[in-house]
Amino acid sequence: MQPLIQHSGIIIPLNRANIDTDMLLPKQYLKSLDAHGFGAFLFDDERYLDPGEIDTPLASRRENPDFILNREPWRQGSVVLSQANFGCGSSREHAVWALRDFGVKVLIAPSFGDIFTNNCFNNGLLPLCLPQAEIDRLFALVEAEVGLQAHVDLTGKVLTVSGQNWHFELEEGRRQRLISGLDEIGETLQYVEQIKKYEACRQQQEPWIYRF
Repeated sequence: MQPLIQHSGIIIPLNRANIDTDMLLPKQYLKSLDAHGFGAFLFDDERYLDPGEIDTPLASRRENPDFILNREPWRQGSVVLSQANFGCGSSREHAVWALRDFGVKVLIAPSFGDIFTNNCFNNGLLPLCLPQAEIDRLFALVEAEVGLQAHVDLTGKVLTVSGQNWHFELEEGRRQRLISGLDEIGETLQYVEQIKKYEACRQQQEPWIYRF
């Protein structure tokens, strides 16, 4: 995955709580095991006036002109601002793939679903938690200026919107993985030589384990 060190993008305001993974990507799209190509189906039920399947031609479906992702400038947005419990529901990683493929890099909310949070970090997205009062301040700024941008700096752990700064906390291991562009497997593979040495040593000390 691509490193995430700094990012600037248009804020997409979704001022509601409990946006679950089925809203982000409906179940019919889980048939595909490919980890890419889901951006067009993000918020599918709200984004289109016609139902769709994984193989339905997009050209045959009508966009809902009232939905924010179909309107400028938010169609080009890459920072989602939402309310509590974003990404709750089932554990489908496809929901994060859809956000990523649409172009989203950062999500800001008071809280996120636990499994969804892990899926974000493993796919190069930053789920940024801020207190409710700060979320309310951000919504006030976004509602006052269409197309407002956010800038996120993971080096300094700072969010900047409209000249105002918000400092945020982030577990150091996760911060480093985002900056380095590594998921948990990628981080583990950095120690592959040490792992091989350990396994070779263990095989000598406990050979009965390796008989089968």
